[in-house]
Amino acid sequence: MTKHEDRPETSEAKDVRKQRLSEQLRANLLKRKAQTRARRVGQPDERPEGIDPSKSASDQ
Repeated sequence: MTKHEDRPETSEAKDVRKQRLSEQLRANLLKRKAQTRARRVGQPDERPEGIDPSKSASDQ
């Protein structure tokens, strides 16, 4: 085991990781929704849905 694996994550590190994963999840969901809409027949869906992945909770 390396030194990095031996020490527990700090609370701050956990919060940063959780925030990063949350943003990645939102971006992935928006991407998948866009892919689904692109496969539909007919006019594209113009509704703005979800949370803008470029904005974080602290920006609001």
